[in-house]
Amino acid sequence: MARCVRGEAKLNTLPQPDAAMRVDDELRLLTVVIPARDEEGCIRSTVEHLDLELRLNHVPHEIIVVDDGSSDRTAQILAETAQAIPALRPLTNRGQHGFGRAIIHGLERMRGDAVVVMMADESDDCRDVVRYWKTLNEGYDAVFGSRFMKGGGVIDYPVFKLFLNRLFNGMIRFLFHIKLNDTTNAFKAYRRTVIEGCKPLISPHFNLTVELPLKTIVRGYSWTVIPITWRNRRTGDAKLKLKEMGSRYFFICLYVWLEKYFSRGDYRKPQ
Repeated sequence: MARCVRGEAKLNTLPQPDAAMRVDDELRLLTVVIPARDEEGCIRSTVEHLDLELRLNHVPHEIIVVDDGSSDRTAQILAETAQAIPALRPLTNRGQHGFGRAIIHGLERMRGDAVVVMMADESDDCRDVVRYWKTLNEGYDAVFGSRFMKGGGVIDYPVFKLFLNRLFNGMIRFLFHIKLNDTTNAFKAYRRTVIEGCKPLISPHFNLTVELPLKTIVRGYSWTVIPITWRNRRTGDAKLKLKEMGSRYFFICLYVWLEKYFSRGDYRKPQ
């Protein structure tokens, strides 16, 4: 039986967007970047459901799926799906593999002026992508989702991973003095200007999920948080290996923490 955990944490005062959004700040195209490795069991349905949801809500979009060294039929399925869905742009990461490297490969080739990073296993809700787009269009530079605030929730989250998630996110909140309580989740939205302003992106693995939001905050971009839902994958194997990621998460947090307190604002958003 599916087990749903609802978040109750409240995020109060958050950075606000600029006072007035100029006409040239209006977004015209959304890019969704999806890293994929050995996802033959779900990648077609993920793309189909996402494309349908965005079309129904009149969101101009492209879907970039980056095949990151799959040994199954993922690449073939993507090529077949692209024949039926014009918005799909299958790409192949032919360099070194890694979750972060695959996302960066997609970000460097995006055509949109905003991007959502989404998982291939359909654990993220396509309806939340639409909400991200609408919230970005209110003038925010970035929109972060939280599964652990009122209105959000998780289904079938492994208990041990849930414990570690809350522990690590609590440490990030303490270190950076921020109210965001779901920093480690990859499913977030950014304007292109934020992605450019956060470069260079140096995380080759899942620690990119921490690098991007923390740099966004530390470098002075406006952001807000909306509740989102997450469901544990129903096909394939999880790619995140906790024992391999501890030191990498620690490294990237320390890296951005040092920037926050010692760079004297050298990398902050231009005013």
